[in-house]
Amino acid sequence: MGLRQQFAHHRRPQQASNALLALPLGLIVVIVLTDVLTPNNRLPMGPSLLIVAPALAASFASTLVTGAIGALAVVGILVIGLDNNLLNTMNFESQIIALLVVSVIVTVFRYLRERHARELALVRTVSETTQRVVLRPLPHRIGPLRVASMYLAAQEHALLGGDLYSAVRTPTGTRLIIGDARGKGLTAISDAALLLGAFREAAHREATLPDLMAYLEHSVCWNLAEPAEAETAGECFITAAVIDIPDTAALAQMVTCGHPPPLLLRDGQVTVLPVTRPAPPLGLGELSRPDYHVDTFTLEPNDVLLLHTDGVTEARDARGVFYPLAERAADWAHESPSALLHCLRADLLAYVGGRLADDAAVIALQPTHSHIEEDCLPTVRASPARRDGNGGPHRTCAP
Repeated sequence: MGLRQQFAHHRRPQQASNALLALPLGLIVVIVLTDVLTPNNRLPMGPSLLIVAPALAASFASTLVTGAIGALAVVGILVIGLDNNLLNTMNFESQIIALLVVSVIVTVFRYLRERHARELALVRTVSETTQRVVLRPLPHRIGPLRVASMYLAAQEHALLGGDLYSAVRTPTGTRLIIGDARGKGLTAISDAALLLGAFREAAHREATLPDLMAYLEHSVCWNLAEPAEAETAGECFITAAVIDIPDTAALAQMVTCGHPPPLLLRDGQVTVLPVTRPAPPLGLGELSRPDYHVDTFTLEPNDVLLLHTDGVTEARDARGVFYPLAERAADWAHESPSALLHCLRADLLAYVGGRLADDAAVIALQPTHSHIEEDCLPTVRASPARRDGNGGPHRTCAP
């Protein structure tokens, strides 16, 4: 967004607020003039009506403006009292006190509301910064792969949870990881950041996938066994899948550690990639001797590989039915990765009623015939789900 667009974006709410400001100001002027200009007005109605002005201003104006409107309302009631010789009457004094009390209350309320809004904006800024550091957006292209990614955090006002993904270029191709740390909140984010750091540090080496998974297992176990977390070390684990996609060959390799297998979209058909011997989740290797078996599959140009976490497949609708990812993905099998995730995001949010119970991460990638240099494109973000005219999810969409 350019400077001109940002200025216009912030200026529109300010212009609307200035326009609404005419309501309490006009109300004060009309009430005061009506009482002052009405002859033989023994029972002025202004004092009881002026209380509306500061209350109205508090709904849209700033703290300073709300206080100023309250002060003007007090001045207005004093003008009415002077004009009608009511300043020394007990009833009029009680009306002045009531107006002062209400003005102070609504001004304090507005101040607290503005402070909460500032704190929420600060939390969101920190969350966005943390996400960019921990969960870096995937490029639109990685080598010969077209890539799109999506992350939906379940926690309200959060942009990051325990799900994770990353991609690293190697001398011969691209390695990707997608995973899900047990739990939610800061503990899950910390575990996800740990695994992502270990993967980025080791994935570019010319090591086999079993060697890489053994290294990740050792890193996770070593960090989860720290003294401060020793009592819960056996309860913490991370499911993960690592895929190695060469640049020049169609045969890709995959190792899964308790993670849902990816989907392969080819010629309008959706296939769940078979996993022969899945290893236990990372962090549980000390309880067994994991065998990191490598499964292979062909990935041809124009195929789409869909990697996901269980936050997608375990999402439920109002009746408690799980989200049919494979069935829905078949409807978008001929779409590009970015268009597919655009449709999937809208359909998933519509299916669950706009709020997920668990974090969800998805990566869609498609091999191309030519090698194109990488260029960065932000990750797809959550937005309100679109619906068709009958109230159902809109499933034929474009990015």
